Amino acid sequence: MIKEALQYIIGLQQPRTEDINGKRYYFKDGVPMLVGGCNRCKEIKLSTLSSLVDYIKEDMRADFQGDVPKMIVHVASETNVRMITQFNSDMDRWDVVDVNAKVPDVVLNRFMEQEAFIIQMQSMFLDTPDKAVVMQVAGNVEDRTVASYGDDGVTQKATVKTGIASVEDVIVPNPVTLMPFRTFHEVEQPTIDFVFRMRNSQSGVSCALFEADGGAWKLQAVHEIADYLKMELDGVENISVLS
Repeated sequence: MIKEALQYIIGLQQPRTEDINGKRYYFKDGVPMLVGGCNRCKEIKLSTLSSLVDYIKEDMRADFQGDVPKMIVHVASETNVRMITQFNSDMDRWDVVDVNAKVPDVVLNRFMEQEAFIIQMQSMFLDTPDKAVVMQVAGNVEDRTVASYGDDGVTQKATVKTGIASVEDVIVPNPVTLMPFRTFHEVEQPTIDFVFRMRNSQSGVSCALFEADGGAWKLQAVHEIADYLKMELDGVENISVLS
């Protein structure tokens, strides 16, 4: 009995074909693969929307040897787009392309040292009127002059340098509208409202930006990505863009 059981188990590991529910499967090492179908397509890793568009228009047909199945381009998030097939004959989907945006690691929702904050503002935010104001205040604030102002828990004042030998008390701007790099470069970066805060610390003045739009910018970015892809893929057959 044990010998027969072992022979049966070994037999399951041998290459073979078998008809199951009207479909022919090829078994290798006990793993079934649908004959005549793509069972485990190795997905392509990309980092830009333009490279995805180029692949769909120029290279995809060659990969599928001319017989291209219907595809869904799914905008999963502000930094991720996936291209998958619709249900195949095995009621499964194939992952074809995975696109992940390369965005800088913007430090938000926590305080950071003044110099690091200024460098981040210069390198990871697009130029806007409010960016200039934030840079002016954060870059010229006098050490240990940040103070509460009023009773609303938001408004602050600080002493900033206004000339070679003069200083002036100013109200820290709030909220501020900024455009950090948060999504694919092919689309407009989202406009986000932030609460700008400063405080005194042992090492000097610390600054922070706190998101104040409840994550609405992510929906804006997803719609921008979907609109871009629909425009670029207009007229391409067998492609649907979903967000």
